[in-house]
Amino acid sequence: MYYFDPHIHMVSRVTDDYETLAKMGCVGMSEPAFWAGFDRGSPEGFRDYFRQLTEFEPKRAAWYHLQHFTWICINAKEAENVSLSREVIKLIPEFLDKPGVLGIGEIGLNKNTPNESTIFMEQVELADRLDEQILIHTPHLEDKYMGTRMILDMLDDFADLDHGRVLVDHVEEHTVRHVLERGYWAGMTLYPVSKCTPERAVDMVEHYGPERLLVNSAGDWGPSKPTAVPDFILAMRRRGHSEAEIRRVVYENPLEFFSQSRNFEFRPPEVPAEADK
Repeated sequence: MYYFDPHIHMVSRVTDDYETLAKMGCVGMSEPAFWAGFDRGSPEGFRDYFRQLTEFEPKRAAWYHLQHFTWICINAKEAENVSLSREVIKLIPEFLDKPGVLGIGEIGLNKNTPNESTIFMEQVELADRLDEQILIHTPHLEDKYMGTRMILDMLDDFADLDHGRVLVDHVEEHTVRHVLERGYWAGMTLYPVSKCTPERAVDMVEHYGPERLLVNSAGDWGPSKPTAVPDFILAMRRRGHSEAEIRRVVYENPLEFFSQSRNFEFRPPEVPAEADK
């Protein structure tokens, strides 16, 4: 079965991982800007990173016939430095028209601080003003519920924001309902040591239905598994879900959400008429 990974940090992966993903049925991926494991000290450091996302990673993916898309932002982990963050925000517009750039993300909160909230709001305002899609990071573990509610409340300040063009990622059982009830898309991130397991993700699909639900691997530089989406596919099969239901979550939903971006020029793989059913 073909699938599309909506959130994976391929700058953290070796080239062999691209090959493995292609062999596992991945046909495309979306890579949000994120924290590299250390704090960057200058706007030029971010500029180089944005160039890597928009110039090099698409080429590396294409070696294995994978389509790579990306997002641009300053992430929540580095948003505590407000002055640096504002310098980085000034860089964002020059990258938004580059091929494959889907919008602004992953923005959000890390420790739910006032500075993080300030930079989150300024990036939402930029996305709203430029009519860009938004991808949102919700905090980890004990900060997740409060941070998610803070994010949703801050988004309420933007009366004209199209909720259907916003993806709130890293939802878990105690936050997914709040995201879906407000009309946003929700992303379930599969991690081996935190966030969500494939089985818990299946639970959420069964409880809430597949509408506006995405599943991703994140696949970053920490403990993570870039092939976690195939694990979810297997878990769905073990529960007796049809191939059409699985395809809805892992392929059709990502394409439906991302197709709202002017830069999402996805080329569906050519398959025989009776294949992949």
